[in-house]
Amino acid sequence: MIARRLAPLTLDSLDDLPTPCRGCVFWELDPVAGGRAERDGNTGFEKEAWVSAALLEWGSVGRIAYVDTSPAGFLMYAPPHLVPRSVAFPTAPVSADAVLLMTGRVLPEFAGAGLARMLLQGVAKDLTRRGVRAIEAYGVHARPGDPRPALERAMVTTGCVLPAGYLLSVGFKTVRPHLVHPRLRLDLRTALSWREDVEHALERLLGSVRAPVLTRG
Repeated sequence: MIARRLAPLTLDSLDDLPTPCRGCVFWELDPVAGGRAERDGNTGFEKEAWVSAALLEWGSVGRIAYVDTSPAGFLMYAPPHLVPRSVAFPTAPVSADAVLLMTGRVLPEFAGAGLARMLLQGVAKDLTRRGVRAIEAYGVHARPGDPRPALERAMVTTGCVLPAGYLLSVGFKTVRPHLVHPRLRLDLRTALSWREDVEHALERLLGSVRAPVLTRG
């Protein structure tokens, strides 16, 4: 029988993030510092330093899903004051009562196993225990005039930002619209009561996220 479980993201489990997510610092550093870390080849060290500092101040900033002993997917989230990139979006800032959903992914070989719903509900339960009311995310729409397919446009240009259309399909609501980077919000009570018919949309949301492009600047 296949066993599925969730575990907090800690320094011990950091290496279970898929490559190159393990060394991606799109969210963890501001654009200037992120570009410098990439040029210097220090992104893996900077990721570990960020997780260490966040653990000390706030606790775990992610959940990793395992199928048997294999890492199968993850979500990362944190209070916006711990996420330097969060203020670089045109629809910033994140609301004072919300935690920022940074990014996540379900590996293709585990698609369709219900891990997306499991991850998002695990995050909702964790944050509810901490007294958090809502989670917000910066989505991405394709830039007008870009001829590439919508999902490819979104993921190539940002790497780590979730598609806005998929966020809307699982219950997020737009709180600040923008042509490219709207800010969206989900009441955690909604996440805890998701119906089974939302399962497919959740799988598309996290299954659509490809390995991130390490973005300069």
